[in-house]
Amino acid sequence: MSQQGRDEDPVRDVDSVPDDPSPVADNDVVHTTGAPAEPSPSASAEEPSTKRVDHGVTPGMEIASAWAWRFLVIVAAVGVIGYGMRYLSEVVVPVTVGVLLTALLVPVTSGLQKLRLPRGPAAGITVLATIVVVAGLLTLVGTQIAGQFEDLSNQVGEGVQRLRDMARINFGLTDEDITNLFKQVREQITSGGALGQQAAAVGTTATHVVAGLFISLFCLFFFLYQGEQIWSWLVRLFPRRARDKADSSGRKAWVSLTAFVRATVIVALVDAIGISLGAAILGLPLVSAIGILVFVGAFVPVVGALISGVVAVLVALVAKGPIIAIIMLAVVIGVQQLEAHVLQPFLLGRAVSVHPLAIILAIATGVVIAGIVGALVAVPTAAVLNAIVNHLAGNDVDPEPPRRPLPRRRTQPLSDDPEPR
Repeated sequence: MSQQGRDEDPVRDVDSVPDDPSPVADNDVVHTTGAPAEPSPSASAEEPSTKRVDHGVTPGMEIASAWAWRFLVIVAAVGVIGYGMRYLSEVVVPVTVGVLLTALLVPVTSGLQKLRLPRGPAAGITVLATIVVVAGLLTLVGTQIAGQFEDLSNQVGEGVQRLRDMARINFGLTDEDITNLFKQVREQITSGGALGQQAAAVGTTATHVVAGLFISLFCLFFFLYQGEQIWSWLVRLFPRRARDKADSSGRKAWVSLTAFVRATVIVALVDAIGISLGAAILGLPLVSAIGILVFVGAFVPVVGALISGVVAVLVALVAKGPIIAIIMLAVVIGVQQLEAHVLQPFLLGRAVSVHPLAIILAIATGVVIAGIVGALVAVPTAAVLNAIVNHLAGNDVDPEPPRRPLPRRRTQPLSDDPEPR
C-alpha cells in the first residue's frame, strides 16, 4: 500500500497492522474498515452461563432458607429415629443392655480365653457366672427382707403413728379426718376397674421384662463370642469410601463405652460399700438391701443417687428416729460428694466427659422412651454419641485406639468388582 493510501485511511486494516509487542486481549474489540465490531466467540459462549435471573431474594434470605430446610430434614430424621426406637423399645432396650454388659464382661471372657479355653465356652461360662451372681444378690435381698419383715412392719407402724401425731399437732387434723383420708385412698386403689387395669399392666410389664431379659442374655453371649465378626459385618454395610471412618468411629465409641461402664461399676461399688457401712454402724435394718439399691441406683447419674439416698434416710427415720436419720443423711451426702468430685473425674477422665445439662436431658429422654431402663442406658448412649461426634469432627482428646484390619471376603477378581459407591 502506498503512502497516500495510508494517509487517507485513518483506520487501518487488521492484516496491515505490524507486529506489536503488546498482544491484543481476547476481549478487546478491533475495528475494521467500515464494519461494526463483533463480539468474540468466547464472550458469546460465556454470556448465557453467567446470566442470572433476579428473583428479588436477598443473599441473606437465600442463606437462611438453605439452613432452614437442612435443619428441617435433620429434625425429621431424628424424629423418625426416635419414633422407631420408641416403637421397637422392647428390642432396642434389651440389645442396648446386652451391649453394656458386654463392655463390662469382655475382660472376663478374654481372661478365660488366655487360659487356653475356646472363645465359645468362655463366653458361655461368663454368661452363666453373671446369672449366678445376679440371682445370688436377689436371693440375699429377699432373705434379708423376709427375716426382718416383722420388725420392719412394726417400725413402719410406729413411724406412721408418729406422722399422724405430727399432722394432728401441726396441721390441726383430727383422727377422724386422717381415717377418712386413708379410707378414700384405699377405696381408690381397691376399686374394680383400677385394680383390674393395674393387674393387667403389671402382668404385661412382667412379660416384657422376662422377654427382654432373655434377649439381653442371648445378645450378651453372641457379642462375647462373635463380637468382632458382627462388627465387621456391620462395617461392610457402609459404602467402601466410608468404611475406614465408620470403623474408627466405632472403635472410638467402644473405648469410651468400656471406660464409662467400668468406671461406673467402680463408683457404684464405692457408693454401696460406703453407705452400707454407715447404715451398719448406725444399726439400721436391711443393710444389704440398702447397699444393693445404692449399687443399682449409681448407674443412673444424679437421679439414681438421689432416690437411693432418700430411701436410706427414710429407713433410718422409721427405724431409729430423726437424729439417726440426720446422721444417715450426712453419710449419704459425704459418700456421694466423694464419688462425684474425686472418683468420677479420676476414673472417667476426659474421654467420657459429658456436660451435666446433656446428662439431665439424656436421662429425661430415656425415661420418656423406655422408663427406668431407658434412664439406665441414656447416659452411656450420650457418652458414645459424644465420642463419635468429636472423632468425626477431629476433636479427639485421646489418641485413636489401635486399628484392626477388617477381613475381606472376595469371590471375584478385582477387575470384576463394581465401582465404588
